[in-house]
Order: sequence, then C-alpha cells, then structure tokens
Amino acid sequence: MVYDVIIIGAGPAGLTAGIYAKRAMMNTVLIEKVGIGGQIMKTHKIENYPGYPQISGIELMQKMEEHAKKFDVETTFSEVLEIKDRGDVKTIITSDNEIETRTVIIATGTSPRRLGVPGEANFTGKGVSTCATCDGFFFRGKDVALIGGGDSAIVEAIFLTKMVNKVYVIHRRDELRAEMINQKRAFDNPKIEFVWNSNVQSIEGNDMVQKITVKNKITEEVTQLDVSGVFMYVGVDPNTGFINADKDNSGFLKTSPDLSTSIPGIFAAGDCRVTLLRQVATAVGDGALAAVSAQRYIGTLSN
Repeated sequence: MVYDVIIIGAGPAGLTAGIYAKRAMMNTVLIEKVGIGGQIMKTHKIENYPGYPQISGIELMQKMEEHAKKFDVETTFSEVLEIKDRGDVKTIITSDNEIETRTVIIATGTSPRRLGVPGEANFTGKGVSTCATCDGFFFRGKDVALIGGGDSAIVEAIFLTKMVNKVYVIHRRDELRAEMINQKRAFDNPKIEFVWNSNVQSIEGNDMVQKITVKNKITEEVTQLDVSGVFMYVGVDPNTGFINADKDNSGFLKTSPDLSTSIPGIFAAGDCRVTLLRQVATAVGDGALAAVSAQRYIGTLSN
C-alpha cells in the first residue's frame, strides 16, 4: 500500500496537516515518536492563540487531537529513522516497519537544547529540568535559577513564582528577547531577580542540586548562587536528523514558499523549518499549507 501523505510529528503543525489532508480525501497516516501534542504540552499558559484569550498547552492540544479524530486521522506511534527518496514514491523506515508514500510532511518540531556545563547531565532529574510546568511543583518555597531570556523562559519564570520563593533569571545579554508584555510582568514581579550578562559555569550538589557558579561576561566576576533547581531555556534544536534535505547551520530545514524542501514531494511545517517565528499559530498555518501543497504535488505525478 502506498499512502498519499505521511505526516511525521503530532504537534500543532502535524495535526493540522492531518485534518487538511483528510478533508482533501488523501490517504493519510500520522507517525508520532512519543505522544500527541509536542513541546507545547509543557506550556502552562497560552495567551496569543486566536479564539482562546487564555488556555493551557495541554487543553489546546486536546482540542486539536479531538478535531483530528473527527476526521479519522490515522495515528501510529513509532520512531522514523530514515526517509529514502525513490522518485515518485518515498520509503519511510521506522523502528517498527517500512511504509511507502507519495509525499511526506515533516512536522517534528524541536527539542530543548542543553547548556553543556559540568553537572548538567549528572543532575538532570535531580534538580535540572527543561520544563517548569512539569517540575515546578517540586520546588515549592525554594530558590531556583532559570537560564534564558526568550519568551518561553520569561513566561515560565513568571509561572514558577507561584510556587517557589525566588527565581534567578540568568541571561547572557543585558536585555530580554521576550514579548514586551511578558517582560513587564517579569520586571514587576518581586520574586524574580535578573542576573545580566552572565553564563552558568557549573551546577553542583551532592544527591541533588545545591548551587550554581555564574560568571559575568563583562566584569569576569564569579559568584555562587544557592539554588535547589535549575531550569534550562537556552534554545532548541530541530528534530531533523533522519532527513538529508537542505538545512541551515543549526539543522533547520530550508523550505520554499509552498513549504517544499530540497527533495521533491517532501515538505516541512512548524518549528523544524527555517522561519522567523515559532508559535502555535504559525505552526497551524504551516500545517494547512503543507497539506495543500502535498495535494497539489500529487496532482503532478503520473499514475
């Protein structure tokens, strides 16, 4: 059996692509490695998705999953290891089997980037986390550090203040990259203290995290902060290792205006591609466009 389209990844982009593909009567299967929803499931509050003034990532993805089920989007759980381009037909090699398809939509999103400092790996799960929504509860009444200055970092720092005693926000620059509304909320929050122009040198402790060493890039002053938790928000890496299409230096897939990659018949949608903005709203738009582009591409193939 040869599918019309295989969608890899079940986040906002993948689920939207599935809905549009099924509405176009394309024979479709969605392959997901871990679980429905993607990274947005770790976001406790979303305020910029149209139609929902405020909703959690989990709630929003549950609604998208329900919508996809309404159109009988077939989902299978497996890891994609490789895509072989055989011209009009692509072979998807997974950890379980091989599947053939006329087109592919890659919507695999990103994974949190590691800082790479001493102690980070040893204390992962023992005070080091990449998800404040998941793990913030365990640090009630304690002091924690959060590394980063982007929107996700600042939103989660604000969230942590509902539980912890204090949040040190450590940023390598002297200004934030977060949305202005979130910057104002953070600056006005008495539980947040900013440590500017600084990098974490090490994470230390016995069985659990107890302190971090921080170095100021300008003054070169080295200080230690007593914290029980360290939350990493230092960027993301694309989940694109299985595909040999054109990418930028960071591994994000390069796409044309129709979201086609350098391999005919393979499209990319959402956070895994080169784009100026990575939000739920843009991922949803990508998913719709990728599905329509896949449908039009199939129309150019000889039967």
